[in-house]
Amino acid sequence: MLHIVACIKQVPDTKIIKMNPKTNTMDRRTAPAILNPYDAHAVEEAVRLTKRYGGTVSVVTMGPPPAVKAIRKCIEIGADEGYLITDRRFAGADTLATSYAVTKALEKIAKIKPIDLIICGKMSIDGDTGQVGPGIARRLDIPPLTSVHKVVEVNQEECYAIVHRKIEDGYEVVKSTLPCLLSVEKTINEVPYSTFPNMLKAAKYQPHIWSVDDLEDVDIKQLGLKGSPTIVSKVWAPPKPEGGNIFEGNLEEQVGQLLAILLEKKELFRVKEEH
Repeated sequence: MLHIVACIKQVPDTKIIKMNPKTNTMDRRTAPAILNPYDAHAVEEAVRLTKRYGGTVSVVTMGPPPAVKAIRKCIEIGADEGYLITDRRFAGADTLATSYAVTKALEKIAKIKPIDLIICGKMSIDGDTGQVGPGIARRLDIPPLTSVHKVVEVNQEECYAIVHRKIEDGYEVVKSTLPCLLSVEKTINEVPYSTFPNMLKAAKYQPHIWSVDDLEDVDIKQLGLKGSPTIVSKVWAPPKPEGGNIFEGNLEEQVGQLLAILLEKKELFRVKEEH
């Protein structure tokens, strides 16, 4: 029986969030918190695999207490268990400190039930780095398979998984030993509407909540701001794009107008000479 753990994150809905013009930072109060869309596909894929091969799905996240809402959304999708690590000492973590904290939670979960496969979304929509998943894999010393578009097979008995990875000019078929970590594309599946029984289960579900003190062998210096070598010094909204040009007149006149613009921008099309 497979035990798959999906690593998830609660994020602000970036379709709604606004920028504070004075501080040039995201005003998180202007947008509702949602389950990171890429992570929803990760949970859905984990659920599909356990339906196919048998097993259970756990989800884990680091965040403030309201992140329980994201875990309950995962229960709606079909996950069986949820774990939230929350503590003020996690605050301000960059991707390095986040991967360390989540790894410590995964190590504790693995002692409760061994983990065969870890699935993450390709990236979070508020950070867009795609670094946490590979960071977790590096810390656990397991293979990371990124940009996964399709899971072909997971063979627990022979300890391997076969996936299709999306690359620039097509797809790559990769076979990996288990356990391994997948970071998945949105195209891997479609997340259906939650069933009524799952919605009822999610409404009543109480996840496991751990603080730093509940984890084992934690180096406090690697958590939160202390463990974060990078910072976001400034965030700003990009300028609105200028409107396009409208060519008027007959066809010959319109072509002339287009050529005039292209000649003004001719340096963009100049081929550099090779030496």
